Amino acid sequence: MINEEELIQQLKSNTHKEQAFKALVTLYKERLYWHIRNIVKLHDDADDALQNTFIKIYKNIHNFKGDSKLYSWMYRIATNESITLLNKKAKQHQITSEEIQQLAINNLTSDVYFEGDSIQLKLQNAIATLPEKQQMVFNMKYFQDLKYKEIAEILETSEGALKASYHIAVKKIESYLTNN
Repeated sequence: MINEEELIQQLKSNTHKEQAFKALVTLYKERLYWHIRNIVKLHDDADDALQNTFIKIYKNIHNFKGDSKLYSWMYRIATNESITLLNKKAKQHQITSEEIQQLAINNLTSDVYFEGDSIQLKLQNAIATLPEKQQMVFNMKYFQDLKYKEIAEILETSEGALKASYHIAVKKIESYLTNN
């Protein structure tokens, strides 16, 4: 198993870049897919955003400064790609990104890759009522079990603010689930 520093060096070198990138994709594609999927909801959209994420990582690895962990940097790119995809779809349909997300949730039952039940659909609806940042924090903490420190690096904010956001998000979700 190659360590992160060696992987970064290989990604930045001309001789090992292709091989290192394949290793990077193998290591992170599933985690990034589910991170993106929690934001965009639908499999096809998640695939598109994941592909765009890896293209950006490949093209911009030389800009990675090492101020954060590599996966924090990649998650940030994946998050931005997901939001960009939602905004682009919303603009195409001339509706808000919140409405596009609600449409995606409504279409989850017809997504062959969605294996959830009515409870999971209700949870997705509850999450969709949250402001964007609270959604991100909740998804990363609840579904991906990331530590606050990792989420803080990804979203470039303080751990204290994240803990507060997560706590508020949980209360809102509990309230939604109780009242709907």
